[in-house]
Amino acid sequence: MSTTTAVRTVDGIELPASGVWKVDPGHAEIGFVGRHLMLTKVRGRFTGVDATVTIGDNPNDTNIEAVIDMASVESGDTARDDHLKSPDFFDVQEWSRATFRSTDVDWAGTKGTMKGELTIKGIKNELTLDVEYLGYARDPWDNDRAVFSASGVINRDDWDLSWNMPLDTGGFLVSREITLDLQVELIRDVDAD
Repeated sequence: MSTTTAVRTVDGIELPASGVWKVDPGHAEIGFVGRHLMLTKVRGRFTGVDATVTIGDNPNDTNIEAVIDMASVESGDTARDDHLKSPDFFDVQEWSRATFRSTDVDWAGTKGTMKGELTIKGIKNELTLDVEYLGYARDPWDNDRAVFSASGVINRDDWDLSWNMPLDTGGFLVSREITLDLQVELIRDVDAD
């Protein structure tokens, strides 16, 4: 059941109201961090994201469906971005989209764990994210916004993103372990309520 207010109190904690919320792509950072030469952190992000979050009356009944435009990857270096889009990595000509669908949410207060299925290049694997609700605000255009962060770690080999080169000093050019860092603003879809 949706409410007429944008927030509600659950077990003494203010949380977003149940209902449909959409990710604002202009205020969404779908980021990742890998290591170059096994030392330097290299950051990237996807700017093209479309996601719907259906918040349940019980926060554990929340569902997320997201689509990421893989060609929207940006890392601050054009040559690296072109390589990431190539068949060595995301192969955006063949696989233009990645998807995420939540399968389980375990929420306590303002923090929780979300499990879901992340599909990249047609390969589906489970992903676990630690999620935190950061708060609510009403913007100057009368949109209700709920702000969340999420993080997790994946092994890129699990999605056949395995290109690499060995180093003479040992190790590899690009780390297998990738840290995910998501910062998103959701806008309440009042038309869906």
